[in-house]
Amino acid sequence: MSVTLKSPPSSFLSSSLPKSRLGFANGSSSSTLLFKFNRSFPVLRASSGSSSSVDTGLSTELDAVSTFSEIVPDTVIFDDFEKFPPTAATVSSSLLLGILSLPDTIFRNAVDMALADSTCSPLDNPELRLSCFVNKALVNVGGDLAKLVPGRVSTEVDARLAYDTHGIIRRVHDLLRLYDEIAVPPERLLFKIPSTWQGIEASRLLESEGIQTHLTFVYSFAQAAAAAQAGASVIQIFVGRVRDWARSHSGDPEIEAAIQRGEDPGLALVTKAYNYIHKYGHKSKLMAAAVRNKQDIFSLLGVDYIIAPLKVLQSLKESNTSPDEKYSYDRRLSPQSAARYDFTAEELTKWDQLSLASAMGPASVELLAAGLDGYVNQAKRVEELLDKIWPPPNV
Repeated sequence: MSVTLKSPPSSFLSSSLPKSRLGFANGSSSSTLLFKFNRSFPVLRASSGSSSSVDTGLSTELDAVSTFSEIVPDTVIFDDFEKFPPTAATVSSSLLLGILSLPDTIFRNAVDMALADSTCSPLDNPELRLSCFVNKALVNVGGDLAKLVPGRVSTEVDARLAYDTHGIIRRVHDLLRLYDEIAVPPERLLFKIPSTWQGIEASRLLESEGIQTHLTFVYSFAQAAAAAQAGASVIQIFVGRVRDWARSHSGDPEIEAAIQRGEDPGLALVTKAYNYIHKYGHKSKLMAAAVRNKQDIFSLLGVDYIIAPLKVLQSLKESNTSPDEKYSYDRRLSPQSAARYDFTAEELTKWDQLSLASAMGPASVELLAAGLDGYVNQAKRVEELLDKIWPPPNV
């Protein structure tokens, strides 16, 4: 399950849900997720206060860090839904690949129903027919997920449209229309768009219509600032991927500046983006993904959302905190600290296509291209699989 988030709405799911197995994908490319759904579940939320210490009575590190940031389970194997219940989800090509590989998942019916759709099947053009099937499958699965999580469902927009602003907008409108047909309201939805300039522009225009967007593949401050100026609802930064690039490459001014200051470049990017968003009053929520260990989480306390692997969550849950230790969990990111952060005149520019392209260093350019390639390959694999199994029985 791709878990992408906002603080969940006030109405939570409380009806009894069946046990089910399902394929899921989030920060990583693909994984299998095993759920046991329970009647009700708690939600980990970011603290709205500015206190720098946790409240008394917390018993685990997971309790402590959850006071400051909403901690979200990444793509993992879940054998007990009660342990780390996701509060929101992402439906993507990677998730569809997982569903297609697991015929017993409850979501397989959503895909089969898409293949039987009377709107798509009559289309003579094979490419248009497959695109129609994929859109229906994404929305059918997204509709099912909306019944299982209390928060928003983010739907991936085809990465092949990453450099086509109007193509992205048309696709989002198509997906929104399909969600409307199955009675999923817009406030429960996000649309996940790559942070190319064209994607950022699409986000700006969609947000002006009241459509919530989730900008991903952000690997530079320029992208994050441009996304915030566009009014994106969620901005996602991959901490570990920036760090990995820095370990095996050189020549990126932004990364080298962070290293010279003695900072981890991935953590520094999240910190700078958070400070920019909060100092200048942008509405965007910041999501830190691809965190690799507990120290990453401790260093990001206060950011809106942290997507963490199961092994890290398990370690946090199994680590108890004594009364003497509970005050050691400091909020690293806060509106107060953001107000004291100084930005250069160049960083406070009104970003446009030219300035963004000029400011993006080799790390963000290469990582963005690699992310898009991965998404495109997954989308093509989904289409190939759907083409092989269409038409389904009785169609």
